[in-house]
Amino acid sequence: MKQSTALKIAAGVAAAAIGGAVLYSRATRPPVINKKVPEPAKPVDLARYLGKWYELARHENRFEKGLDAVTAEYALLDDGRVSVINSGTLNGERSVSEGKAIIADEVTNAKLKVSFFGPLYTGDYWVLDHGDDYDWAIVGEPSGRYLWVLAREAVPPSALAQKVMKRVEELGFDRWALRITRQG
Repeated sequence: MKQSTALKIAAGVAAAAIGGAVLYSRATRPPVINKKVPEPAKPVDLARYLGKWYELARHENRFEKGLDAVTAEYALLDDGRVSVINSGTLNGERSVSEGKAIIADEVTNAKLKVSFFGPLYTGDYWVLDHGDDYDWAIVGEPSGRYLWVLAREAVPPSALAQKVMKRVEELGFDRWALRITRQG
């Protein structure tokens, strides 16, 4: 076989593999539940945002599929980045993912870039809104495919949970597309 033919075959295989990966990636992303994701509603006091959060609901995604008892813990690192530890339970087994975030919008602290897979891949993390007392938060990103509803308590009072879900709708998200997270 000529070298140019071998190179064409290799290039074709590589293109097919990349194309397949792109199709796979697109096929595994959740559908859009908000075509016009709003900018974050207010600034974030990072010191008050840090700590442990319990997931109340989320738009189901492949990296959290089926997880319950989901928590997120944020801590400030010496270098100014934020440590992110997400964990959840599936079939009695605890799964933990550790990442790091940087502040992407230093004016409001409401937009971060988070990486769980090293510096080559970062995702947007926007605190779209939060309680004045930092007792709840709604987190998303600009594509409208991902959304998390968080609270400081594993099972917050019903009135607070209803208030937050109403706010989810006010921000333009389909609350009925969310999966309620079972805690405890």
